[in-house]
Amino acid sequence: MANTAQARKRARQAEKSRQHNAAQRSSLRTYIKKVVYAVEAGEKDNAQSAYKEAVPMIDMAASKGLIHKNKAARHKSRLNKSIVAMA
Repeated sequence: MANTAQARKRARQAEKSRQHNAAQRSSLRTYIKKVVYAVEAGEKDNAQSAYKEAVPMIDMAASKGLIHKNKAARHKSRLNKSIVAMA
């Protein structure tokens, strides 16, 4: 356990940050899953609307450093490709 006041504070901050990041990551995954499930169900309209909701969340996660920008681009590209392939 942390011995100094500074170390104790850093431990508190790290835990708070970890919980916040976990919640944001979970939310991001939920938005991505909504698109995936709509594609699997064959509902193109729902998939497109879910994709439009997911893209800003993916971009936000990348800009905040939650995920890498290349990972964000990969998610967007693959989701869009799966929607286009439904036609």
